[in-house]
Amino acid sequence: MCELFGISASQSVPIRRELEAFRLRGGREADNPDGWGLAWLEGGRFQLAKEPLPACRSALFENLGATLRSSLMVAHVRKARHPPVNTMGNTHPFRSLCCGKEWVFAHNGLVPEIVGMEQENLHAVCRPAGETDSEYAFCHLLSHLARDFNVQPSGAGSSLATLATASELVASLGKFNFLMSEGEHLIAYGHDRLHHLERDGQILVATEPLTGDAGWIPFAAGELRIYRFGKLAGRLITRPHQAAHCLRSATS
Repeated sequence: MCELFGISASQSVPIRRELEAFRLRGGREADNPDGWGLAWLEGGRFQLAKEPLPACRSALFENLGATLRSSLMVAHVRKARHPPVNTMGNTHPFRSLCCGKEWVFAHNGLVPEIVGMEQENLHAVCRPAGETDSEYAFCHLLSHLARDFNVQPSGAGSSLATLATASELVASLGKFNFLMSEGEHLIAYGHDRLHHLERDGQILVATEPLTGDAGWIPFAAGELRIYRFGKLAGRLITRPHQAAHCLRSATS
């Protein structure tokens, strides 16, 4: 059901070993054959490369992985489910403008109910270019962030709590693990399936450990983490199961 990989570092670094392992999880080492995408920071802006094709057979992905250096990246390999259609518009990561910044986002999980909820959102700040529940969830998070965007390096900004609340709500509708960034912070939400590794001024985040390093640690269920320049800037624990119970009670 899709996989994520991200990195936050204090300086631009090569990511060849991890990207090659991640590429092979796009249809060879894992059942994610329906597209791949990389968004990486270069010259202060995000560059984006993606294809609605298996990553394990992509010459473009292989070449990028061999040469790419960056201090911030969000990557994805896709198992198409909602909808089960391979198009460029449905391929992660997604990109959108909000709060005067360019954001990228990639998701692992399934939250089809968010589509109808976001279509009825009168305060939406973006509309999906594709059809996935993932991109609708991305727009939903941006709508919440637009109200009080202020992610502080200390992690004490009100946006951390806002993002946690919005993530908890979406997660209560199904499975919702994601990576997103506005070009400075790497934001990682582990609803039920995410790991992190700290090493030499770098933070690596992946659905499953990509290397043999012993330091990979699973996120706590419902944990939201924000990284900046290879360091943890803030964290909160959400309770999506409790939110789901409250949501069912309110609608029953």
